Amino acid sequence: MNERPTLEDIRRAPKVLLHDHLDGGVRPATIVELARETGYENLPTTDADGLRTWFEEASNSGSLERYLETFSHTVGVMQTVEALTRVAYECAEDLANDGVVYAEVRYAPEQHLSMGLTLEQVVEAVLDGFARGRRDFGIRVGTLVTAMRHQARSMEIAELAVRYRDLGVVGFDIAGAEAGYPPTRHLDAFEYLQRENAHFTIHAGEGFGLPSIWQAIQWCGADRLGHGVRIIDDIEVDGDDARLGRLAGYVRDKRIPLEMCPTSNIQTGAAKSIAEHPIGLLRRLSFRVTVNTDNRLMSGTTLAQEFAKLSEAFGYGWDDLQWFTVNAMKSAFVPFNERLELINGVIKPGFAQLKWSGARPLA
Repeated sequence: MNERPTLEDIRRAPKVLLHDHLDGGVRPATIVELARETGYENLPTTDADGLRTWFEEASNSGSLERYLETFSHTVGVMQTVEALTRVAYECAEDLANDGVVYAEVRYAPEQHLSMGLTLEQVVEAVLDGFARGRRDFGIRVGTLVTAMRHQARSMEIAELAVRYRDLGVVGFDIAGAEAGYPPTRHLDAFEYLQRENAHFTIHAGEGFGLPSIWQAIQWCGADRLGHGVRIIDDIEVDGDDARLGRLAGYVRDKRIPLEMCPTSNIQTGAAKSIAEHPIGLLRRLSFRVTVNTDNRLMSGTTLAQEFAKLSEAFGYGWDDLQWFTVNAMKSAFVPFNERLELINGVIKPGFAQLKWSGARPLA
């Protein structure tokens, strides 16, 4: 019994999100209010509905670089303790309302210093917002602190991640345009994190191909791959047969998690459509695939919507959605016992109840 669920059914399922950017999911109305409060004057419009439309249209260019430009406005209004705490709290609320039970949300502290905050103040403001969100909405959110790959502060941010890892920062990441900025530029930060037994993921294989993925894994030692969609370039498909190259085979054999973001990948040109997204083949070949939102504002999406699109395109039912969800929880940067508790105590029972009750509301 693997019936196709509806969007409303999927919203009720206990989901896990590993790749979501804090500055990519701000509510348009909040952006307008924070711009007014902080004196930010560069918004294209101060009408919340018009602003939502602007973000989605500006994000559909097919260019990663153009897509990244939209963040100047969200980051622009996230420069005070109050703003950062509010955005984190609202993020927790929005994810909880979408049925997410565990999330890892990432942001780059170095981008929030223009009004005088320190890196520590930025991190503590975000942690405060998510702590309040957990108290009010029951959702556990771990944060990933991100270094920008075109800047030179990765060691500083890596040290920040280690300093706050017992307070809610669960890992480290690098992000930004891939072409011309290979992850090996930040090798000292990754080697430091490995010595500190710390977790990290690397944006790789989104805007650039196999060399980026290879460097992220074999030089830098990434625990997970942010996107990793271009691993498809190392797989030859002939009808129902698929032959994996050395790198693709290594990624599958080592169960390296792929943080796939289908809608975002279409916007940035990494995939042509949902139906043609490599996630279908990678799931069939049993890669450690996870489903994510990337930037909910820019992509006009939620995790439930991402699952619904995949269900429609590939015929996925509850068994498939549970498989993706368990993959994600297995791959989270929290202790093993906490992952098991969520898998066995929340995720599997939640999916079972939806699956066998004809997707009636959970009691």
